Amino acid sequence: MNTTISTKTMKAKLPAGYRPTEDEPFMNLRQREYFRRKLLQWKDDILKGAGDTLAHLQEESVNAADITDRAALETDRALELRARDRDRKLLLKIDEALQRIDDGSYGYCEETNEPIGIRRLEARPIATLSVEAQERHERHERTYRDD
Repeated sequence: MNTTISTKTMKAKLPAGYRPTEDEPFMNLRQREYFRRKLLQWKDDILKGAGDTLAHLQEESVNAADITDRAALETDRALELRARDRDRKLLLKIDEALQRIDDGSYGYCEETNEPIGIRRLEARPIATLSVEAQERHERHERTYRDD
């Protein structure tokens, strides 16, 4: 289950091409380091994209001569800003996942405390629920949401 060893000071060397498998102990030092790197790379990619968006928005002229061009420019800007807002929320989830790696709770379902599973974490490294818990959560939302 959860380890109490802080991984802030412990780093594993990863062999070239390392990928976690179900055959090794769950959330061992190598797996935690693998997911830390994966999350940090994802965070870096998002931050680069945000910088590109900022540069792009600063370059564009708001003084388009044609009202249609101006409307299209404003629509494009609104879409870019919405995407950046989603990225901002994703960055918070990445930081929370990195914190869970540090405190030893990463990879374990926050509802059941059971392992989430390598395949799910590969697909969604910020996952906090096992597939079963996520499905229960989604069924509950569908049942009780306001239509």
